Amino acid sequence: MPIPAPVLYPPFNIVRLSHIVLTVTDLATSRAFYVDTLGLQVTDETSEAIYLRAMEERGHHCVVLERGDHALAKSLSFKVFSESDLDKARDYFASQGIECDWVERPYQGRTLRAIDPLGMPIEFYFRMHKLRPIHQQYKLYRGVKPLRIDHFNCYSDDVETSVAFYNSLGFRITEYTEAEDSGQLWAVWMHRKGGIHDIAFTSGYGPRLHHVAFWVPTPLNIIDLLDLMSTTGYLANIERGPGRHGISNAFFLYVRDPDGHRIEIYCSDYMTVDPDLEPIKWSLRDPQRQTLWGSPAPRSWFEEGSVFPGVEPRRPKLEASPIIAP
Repeated sequence: MPIPAPVLYPPFNIVRLSHIVLTVTDLATSRAFYVDTLGLQVTDETSEAIYLRAMEERGHHCVVLERGDHALAKSLSFKVFSESDLDKARDYFASQGIECDWVERPYQGRTLRAIDPLGMPIEFYFRMHKLRPIHQQYKLYRGVKPLRIDHFNCYSDDVETSVAFYNSLGFRITEYTEAEDSGQLWAVWMHRKGGIHDIAFTSGYGPRLHHVAFWVPTPLNIIDLLDLMSTTGYLANIERGPGRHGISNAFFLYVRDPDGHRIEIYCSDYMTVDPDLEPIKWSLRDPQRQTLWGSPAPRSWFEEGSVFPGVEPRRPKLEASPIIAP
């Protein structure tokens, strides 16, 4: 299928991805992983939730961990350019028959919650409480030294429908994988902030969250995290990598939190701000699209993900045999 032309003047202006809300079953156990091991900073915590930010971020949080009976990906959140963009978003979704409503969220101004065409819960806001900068407080750096949240990657049972919707909101395609026999889209990377992606979709049992990624300074930080995890009881939580992706050219590592939520540690992709940037096409049969170098991904990487509340995943419209580690 031909990829859609970019919508350079969307109905409302999304700046970037902002944060994710994850349900976890034990806050103390999750805190040990996200704070003491990965190195995110606590901005608030209660008996029911922990709010976290990375080192370069000025907003109050990029991750919210909420206590619950089951591990869930509760919502994916995006920042818009202005307060008026929230009203434009509401009007646009209403005109398209997209379910949406205003919700209250701690440390945020008005927040619009919507359900995308495949059932994923997404939220939009403009104002978040600002915190003092800490990027030069080097005594706080620990773990993998995460600088900022980078992207969401999601399984979609219908990648072409996902792409059409997010393209209409102004997300631009940077790279994509196409099945040569049918011409159907297998996976697509889409951005707002000028990197490879703020959100990506891969054909799979979905909708589900595949992973949330954090940007780190260098590949050496990933090596440091591997040393730390392997000697502090988290060896089994290392799922895939290190390696380098063909798509995005990024150096990567995938780890699992104590509830199984997948985290990617990510660096070294490239700038994509030009409005006439031509997307890079990859064949599904090209093994280097997934791993330019490094070991092939394990089966869990293709099959396991975090479910969204109240959303029953479906089999994908496009099924193919991925390259799986023996």
